[in-house]
Formats: sequence, C-alpha cells, structure tokens
Amino acid sequence: MMRDEWGEMLISAWNKAGWINQPSRVGDRIASLIGAAPGTVVMGDTLTIKVYQALASALEINAERRIIVSDNGNFPSDLYTAQGLIESLDRGHELRLCAPEAVEDYLSEEVAVLMLTEVDYRTGRLHDMKALTAKAHAKGIVTVWDLAHSAGALPVHLASAGADFALGCSYKYLNSGPGGPAFIYVAPGLADKIRPVLAGWLGHEDPFAFDLDYRPGAGIERMRVGTPPVLQLTALEASLDIWDLADMNDVRAKSIELSDLFIELVEDGCPDLTLASPRDGRQRGSQVSFRFDHGYAAMQALIERGVIGDFRAPDIMRFGFTPLYIDAEDVRQAASAIGQVMTDRLWDDESYRQRSTVT
Repeated sequence: MMRDEWGEMLISAWNKAGWINQPSRVGDRIASLIGAAPGTVVMGDTLTIKVYQALASALEINAERRIIVSDNGNFPSDLYTAQGLIESLDRGHELRLCAPEAVEDYLSEEVAVLMLTEVDYRTGRLHDMKALTAKAHAKGIVTVWDLAHSAGALPVHLASAGADFALGCSYKYLNSGPGGPAFIYVAPGLADKIRPVLAGWLGHEDPFAFDLDYRPGAGIERMRVGTPPVLQLTALEASLDIWDLADMNDVRAKSIELSDLFIELVEDGCPDLTLASPRDGRQRGSQVSFRFDHGYAAMQALIERGVIGDFRAPDIMRFGFTPLYIDAEDVRQAASAIGQVMTDRLWDDESYRQRSTVT
C-alpha cells in the first residue's frame, strides 16, 4: 500500500486501489465476525465518534423519551459522550447508571436508549445481549451495544440478538494497531431511516458532486464521516486475513481454557490477589482481572519482567487472552512471574509507584 499504491499511484489509488470503498469492504469482513449481514457495518473514525453517532440517532428514534440507561461498568468514554450529547441537546435528557447486574430493573417505558458495553472493561463480566435486547424492545427501548472487548474475542450475534446499533474498535482483539479505525453497525430496518447527526462528506449520497446541501447516503453508507484512514484499514485487512483461517467458536473455547488455567495457577500461588472476573468462563470475555491494593506497582513490576497487562483504577490488574498467538506455556510463564512478584514483594519498590500517563 505504501510503496505501490500511495508511493506510485498517489491520489489515483482512491479508484485504482479501491481506497474509497475500503470502509465498506472491510466493514463486511468485520460483519462476518460479529453476526451481522453484509452491508450493515462500515469502518472509520474513532470509537467515541461512533458512539456519538449511534446514540444521537437512537435518541431521535425515541424522541418523546428522555432517559438513557447504562451501567457503571461501561467504559467512561461512552458515558462522557452521553453526558456531552445531553448537554448539547438541552432537552432534559438524563443518564441513569446502575450496577451491571441490575440493568433489567432499570428498563421501563420512559427509557429511550439502553447503552451498554457487552464486556465490562474492568472485570470482563459479559452481558447477555440477546436477553437484554429482547427485554428492552418489549418496552420500546432502542439498544446501543459497544463491542470494544467483544469483537475478535468471542462469538457475537448482532442480527439474531436484534441489536439496533453496535460499534467497536479494531485495535484490541482485531489487531489493527494503536489508533485503528472503529466500526458501526445499524440494523437493516433502521439504516435508511435514521438521520446521521454527523453529516460528513463521505456520508453524502454523491460526495463528488460537491453539493452545498447534504443528502444522506443509502443505508450504512450514511454513517461514514471523514476521509478513511487507509494505512490503518490496510493493516486491519491483513489481520482479517488471519481471522479468515480461524473459527470464532474455536477461539472462544481456547480463550476460556487459557483463562481458566491462568486463574487456577494465579490463585494457587498468589493469595494476596482477589479474582475480580466471573469465575465461570462463559460469563466473561477474553480477559481476567484480579484486585490488589498495590495493583499499579505490581503491574509495573510484571511489565518489566515481560508480562504485559494493564491497570484500571482503583485496584484492577487486567490480563487479556488472545488465543491466536498465546498458548498454555505462555500462561504458565506469566503465572510464574506473577507468583514471583507477589511472593517476593518485588512490587514494593518506589520506582514502580511512579504513575505514568497511561496505566
């Protein structure tokens, strides 16, 4: 792409190399991993932009209602987006948060939108998308699902679950790299009806007519906004070539096997760590989290020893499992390093307490 397309074709590559259609082409490949039909997913922009688009459209569908329900395990950026949109609309909307286990109790006929992240970014707890979507629809609620920790980690079934909107990033389990583009899904019955709140150039019905007035594109195309990040999309396409060789059910089974082994080994050797994730692998995503009061320092000690997880305030040590390139021996080595750091209190070093910007 860099040498032959951008290096030689320059802007003619938009046509010759198919860059202009890349967001839809790659979107269809993502669709096959998240249980969606072709033509219902498009790539581009960041996850937060896609959350904004979906939530704004969902609120317009239920224009007479004013309540957005989410849970306190949702990723803060999604909640910030909702708060900012509420302030901008200034029509009396309210964001109501509940415990992840209590979502169903918060659903009522006054709720406009249910906005959830399928897998809790802290603990890995997995929501039942199909059941919650059905209960929401029974009360006339539009659903918005964030798949940031689901896509590429476990089987997702958007169409059969009846989800209205979904979105996710590609740089985690889909391996597009830092800053990789996000995707958005809109149910086929809604795609031609919604008004795209971000009326961008490439979401226009005919971008190169250069009309001064906006006309939305057909279906999911209207959810495109700006120029697609071709370098990142090309990296993602290379990753998806690998996904073409894998069955998501096999990936899921291996993920549970590896994470169950990890929990067993860590709990045997580290009594100071408390499991924060569901013990039943079917109830969590492809991550395992432990609580520890000095979790940040302990994680820095582990990173220095080649076990790279991350820390989520106030006390979560989070470890991701990607069965495409992690095996049981990797898990055993990681658990051994964790045992050493904890048993010998290697984390208790002032250098490990110095907080970096990214934790």
